[in-house]
Amino acid sequence: MGALDEGHYHAEIDNEVSFELGFETQPETLVIQDAVRVLLQGLGEDINREGIKKTPFRVAKALRQGTRGYKQKVNDIVHGALFPEAGLEGGSGQAGGVGGLVIVRDLDLFSYCESCLLPFQVKCHVGYVPSGKRVVGLSKLSRVADIFAKRLQSPQRLADEVCTALQHGIKPTGVAVVLQCMHIHFPNFESAFLDSTSQGWVKITATSGSGVFEDGNADVWTDFWSLLKFRGISIDNAYRRSSGQSWCPSQSCGMPGQANSAMTNAVNSILKSLGEDPLREELVETPSRFVKWFMNFRNSNLEMKLNGFVRSRIDTRSPQGGNFNDGICSELNLSFWSQCEHHLLPFQGVVHVGYHSSDGVNPVGRPLVQSVVHFYGFKLQVQERVTRQIAETVSSFLGEDIIVVVEANHTCMISRGIEKFGSNTATFAVLGRFSTDPVARAKFLQSLPDSCSAGR
Repeated sequence: MGALDEGHYHAEIDNEVSFELGFETQPETLVIQDAVRVLLQGLGEDINREGIKKTPFRVAKALRQGTRGYKQKVNDIVHGALFPEAGLEGGSGQAGGVGGLVIVRDLDLFSYCESCLLPFQVKCHVGYVPSGKRVVGLSKLSRVADIFAKRLQSPQRLADEVCTALQHGIKPTGVAVVLQCMHIHFPNFESAFLDSTSQGWVKITATSGSGVFEDGNADVWTDFWSLLKFRGISIDNAYRRSSGQSWCPSQSCGMPGQANSAMTNAVNSILKSLGEDPLREELVETPSRFVKWFMNFRNSNLEMKLNGFVRSRIDTRSPQGGNFNDGICSELNLSFWSQCEHHLLPFQGVVHVGYHSSDGVNPVGRPLVQSVVHFYGFKLQVQERVTRQIAETVSSFLGEDIIVVVEANHTCMISRGIEKFGSNTATFAVLGRFSTDPVARAKFLQSLPDSCSAGR
């Protein structure tokens, strides 16, 4: 394997820098940055604070790159990507460029939900039946799907648009599209305290077919599903257009109600800058829904009341000379939701807290520890900071020997930058004897659930 020559490397860097400079001064970027500043001020944040000073630009960049599909055309991708391929020379049957089923599976995509503007994950499976003795380059199926995913979408419309575009673009005998979609289900501040069992994700399957796939009961669909069955997809879970089923969790909360007009106007300006029409039926209530969700993270200076505890330290340490490792207790899988202050995108998962108790009893109970997690989660945050804050606070009533592990899925990892699906971030903080005793740390870490999926 060879390495890039130095000149090529610097050319790549120069191109990236010039893109950054040009991008930053484009009118659409400037409008989105101004809108984000209005949203941050609506939360009571100081827009000049070091952690969020560059947030408006980061958000503008993520949104514009994540909706770049509005400026892309299917014909530009499909044109020139059709290749001649013969069918069977004789006899009966289907294969090659005439009637042979082709499926590309497990395409990882993301899209922004048109109802709430939060990203959702997509596992896309595309199939088509060639005709006219020609086939399309397989990578083009992924690129066409990505064009429509990089727009404000719902699962069913995304499936329909990909299907229609491929049918018109390559003119096959038929096209089938199956999407497995996951949308984060983010509770509001009040409901999180009342019910910590909220599911982290809403999952749905959307399907669309054209040509020979237009009839959902056609034999060709049986072949398609058979080739996907080991991927865990079931026909019974398909999204039904006639069911009236609500996809986005924000829609299940009813009408959004009155929202801050300056903030909703800011969201409207973002929609226009992305190339959307805020008056489109599906987008009319989107600004209010987004602001209602966003206000969960408003900056509050209210002093936290810990069920009557006034942060007086409770001494739960074992007597001098006792075996510290024998008294390790834990509260595992505490639900956790938060908002990244760098990109204004949610992250969620679980928190594990370890502490020492000579009698093996939590002196305050699990609900109080869970409340601490929610209190620090429902703010603009970074995972490293929230881990430290939880550790410092629970040490005031669980004792000075504390270990905290936070495991979280960050939507900024899928909807910008490297677009890395399935990654999970773990952070931990140690106080007291956990910071100096590797055996105690190892004992606690080994007690964590093996299959913890951070709330999925």
